[in-house]
Amino acid sequence: MKARMLICFLLASAVLALRAESVPPVQSGVAANAQVAPITKGLRVFTCGHSFHAPFLPGWLSDIAKAAGIAGHEIAGVNMIGGSRVIQHWAVPDEKNKAKAALRDGKVDVLTLSPMHQPDEGIDNFAKLALENNPNIRITVQEFWIPFDKNEWPFKGKQADVDPNAATVAGLRELHESYFKAMDDYVSALNKKLGKQALFVVPVGQAVIALREKVIAGKAPGIEKQSDLFTDKLGHPRMPIEVLSGYCHFAVIYRRSPVGLPMPPRLAASKYNDKDLNRLLQELAWDAVTHHPLSGMKSDN
Repeated sequence: MKARMLICFLLASAVLALRAESVPPVQSGVAANAQVAPITKGLRVFTCGHSFHAPFLPGWLSDIAKAAGIAGHEIAGVNMIGGSRVIQHWAVPDEKNKAKAALRDGKVDVLTLSPMHQPDEGIDNFAKLALENNPNIRITVQEFWIPFDKNEWPFKGKQADVDPNAATVAGLRELHESYFKAMDDYVSALNKKLGKQALFVVPVGQAVIALREKVIAGKAPGIEKQSDLFTDKLGHPRMPIEVLSGYCHFAVIYRRSPVGLPMPPRLAASKYNDKDLNRLLQELAWDAVTHHPLSGMKSDN
């Protein structure tokens, strides 16, 4: 009898262990940059954001996941509202709110958010709803590059006075410092309130500053000046920044380095098809992610 009980206990323990391994681990507590294993299985990613995030991220993230050999990556849905705060996505009527519907159905593994321009209570609302329906879900919050190179939203100046080529690295860092701190403080406080690190920062803005530093130094292949990174004075991104954002999100979402991945086909078919530029974008993304205390990643992952 004792032998049978021991065998049953061992079998049950083995089953529980297998189930635990099949679900991507969620960090306990609110500690940042815990060591975690890379995710090799495709995830369902829903994106909510403005034009510095939602229109291009899902496609690039899919391309990068494919290049990394990750099967089953899925675009679970996209909500795009120009110049939006997260609360505007939350306020969409329930009958039209695809994000809420997907979260309630438990059909999302990762929810990406990008508030404009400061964090807001919409992040809290989405986090609560997401966790109620999938306790293993992760929510990413993009820290982006400040529009018009001026810490002001909505912008009150004249676009003609905006000159991205006049920006210095020191000036850009000073400009973004208070914004990054406000975002980090908000995410840290919300994680503490939730009792675990369910929200992760994707430091795209930091990576963009690093890319602009390379451009200023003449070390970004095929990019002569900072204005070449943007389509307008507001700061809408051209392809290099779109891909950079994709690499940053890939690193946080799949917990692995993008450095060394093949060039995405769309990038290869563009005028930015320089392998050294692609490698630079990968390295800048990985450096930004592994040095951010709320990304959930470390350089030795």
